[in-house]
Amino acid sequence: MRRRDFIKHSLAGAAFTAAPAVVRGDQRRPPNVVLIVADDLGYGELGCYGQTKIRTPRLDRLAAEGMRFTRFYCGQAVCAPSRCVLMTGKHTGHAAIRDNKEVQPEGQQPLPDSEFTIAEMLKARGYATAAIGKWGLGPPGSSGDPNRQGFDEFFGYNCQRHAHNYYPRYLYYNDERMPLPGNDRGLTGKLYAPDLMLDEALGFIRDNKDRPFFLYYPTTVPHLALQVPGDSLNEYKGEWPDRPYEGKSGYLPHPSPRAAYAAMITRMDRDIGRILDELSAQGLDDDTLVIFSSDNGPTYLEGPDTDFFDSNGPLRGKKGSLYEGGIRVPTIARWKGRVQPGAVSDWAGAFWDVMPTLADLCGGEAPEGIDGVSFAPALLGEGAQPEHDYLYWEFSAYGGQQALCAGEWKAIRQNLTRKEGDRSIQLYNLRDDVGEEHDVAGDHPEIVQRLHEMMQKARVPSSVFPFPALDRES
Repeated sequence: MRRRDFIKHSLAGAAFTAAPAVVRGDQRRPPNVVLIVADDLGYGELGCYGQTKIRTPRLDRLAAEGMRFTRFYCGQAVCAPSRCVLMTGKHTGHAAIRDNKEVQPEGQQPLPDSEFTIAEMLKARGYATAAIGKWGLGPPGSSGDPNRQGFDEFFGYNCQRHAHNYYPRYLYYNDERMPLPGNDRGLTGKLYAPDLMLDEALGFIRDNKDRPFFLYYPTTVPHLALQVPGDSLNEYKGEWPDRPYEGKSGYLPHPSPRAAYAAMITRMDRDIGRILDELSAQGLDDDTLVIFSSDNGPTYLEGPDTDFFDSNGPLRGKKGSLYEGGIRVPTIARWKGRVQPGAVSDWAGAFWDVMPTLADLCGGEAPEGIDGVSFAPALLGEGAQPEHDYLYWEFSAYGGQQALCAGEWKAIRQNLTRKEGDRSIQLYNLRDDVGEEHDVAGDHPEIVQRLHEMMQKARVPSSVFPFPALDRES
């Protein structure tokens, strides 16, 4: 089913206010922005990051045509807070959303009205704005409704839990439920949600090809459940020994879980290729900055067998962990004619840097009080790239964790919400030990003390997301 068969076009004929010229370079129009975020994709799950089993030719080509970051971090080790950090430019010591928190009857803790998002920033500059995929930052009608946070158009899953099935009975178009006939939330169905969301994204590009646009495309792939149409599954079926997955934690079982997981990622890669092809067909390659990343590390649940795929590469930890494997994510940026093809950057950046970067490149104005810095100099090779004094995360779930990176040093604490367990600060030199195998805290007490003091200064307590062990130190 095509988008025009069941989606109402509320933006047709919308008035257009020209945006100011791009701050850097000599572009005649501010760049379009396509921001693609995978869901639970590990650092090692793309060919250009060392993957050998799963085929990702279009993302590998994107990296060859643009810049690949080797030390870029997501906002948090789980979905909603990571997306909040991305949208608002504030790390989890300041962010409004710091953990997954559901509200009834459907949705997650909403972004408050006081937050200012990338979409609001770009909309103020005349951009058409769309969020297509998984939202997770507030139900319809709430302050976190995407239409109240700067997006002209939203299509997809509002609620993260609803997104745990790829054949849902409905998706949202703005605040309206759009029924999907033939779907019953089973293992298969008639309408595969990622196909519908791709079609909507392609239509949005076509509809807005003559004006600057911001397309935020947070796909649900490869988050569980393991579900993919048969044509994609057949690309991998029988390629490896594959024991059926019985299904746990509320997810559906699957007879060929390894094949399904690989097929989901390859199909996502194909879909991203179709977005890139649409940009090219509309003559927008040179006018569009494409950024691809992931919201956190790979799942720890047994169904996809991320150990088999070496999904976090050389890194320790997976989703839910503040070790590198939970928060260091594959990140690629392409802007043809502006970003050097095949470039590789080891600059240490994070999701909270995306907002000031887009402000720099698109002529927008990021608000005061955010934590990010622009990485436009690194992207464009123009001027000196500012470095962070530190990168910071806190996470009251998964036992309670806190982490801070300063240069090559990484400090991490665990067990902060448990009655038992070692709460002392571990220290790793990421330059020499990216796998965080050797805790050298005992050899460098002065560095441990300095990073601990930085941890204390990096945060403010949240009444919505209390963290008693840290709040007492603040």
